[in-house]
Amino acid sequence: MSATSSNRASSRSTLRTSLVEAARALTAARGWENVRMVDVAKAVGVSRQTVYNEFGDRPALAQALAVSEIDRFTAAVREELFARGADVRAAGRATILRVLTEAAANPLVRGILTSARGGADELLPYLTTRSEVVLVAAGEVVKEWIAAYRPETDERVAALAAESIIRLTVSHIVLPSAAPEESADALAEVFVRLLGQQLS
Repeated sequence: MSATSSNRASSRSTLRTSLVEAARALTAARGWENVRMVDVAKAVGVSRQTVYNEFGDRPALAQALAVSEIDRFTAAVREELFARGADVRAAGRATILRVLTEAAANPLVRGILTSARGGADELLPYLTTRSEVVLVAAGEVVKEWIAAYRPETDERVAALAAESIIRLTVSHIVLPSAAPEESADALAEVFVRLLGQQLS
């Protein structure tokens, strides 16, 4: 790749990141249903056409925004899990507590849930019906941790444990039933039991 091509790719990546961050801030402040492509453009100081050229349409921008937030979520999962080594309960609790706590305080997540209650929304499905994006991204991290610290675990058990605990954690983000600490305690116990099961 030439220096010119490399610089162009770097500039485009920077632009895309800036647009997604602007969309994130606007969504947190207004709710996604009130964010227009022109608003994102103005926040970054580019034309509306530039935003359309980069993403194509509003749903594609919503997807990029959701993926960016999922990347943040996945990074938190990795940091907490690997910081606690092989202690399943401690790793599970710390990870789940951080995710629940940050989700509760996250203005974007709050904006998604609040706007969804008021009508159709393009972001909520990434926490519900299209949550496979979260399941795949975070699931790979959980399975990587299991392989590193519980190598004796059957791969099917590892996959089921990872998917199940992520689904349960997401459900507590969408519809909290207790304080984050209490939920983290309960879900950590579930995680321990999931990893201890045997599949025939």
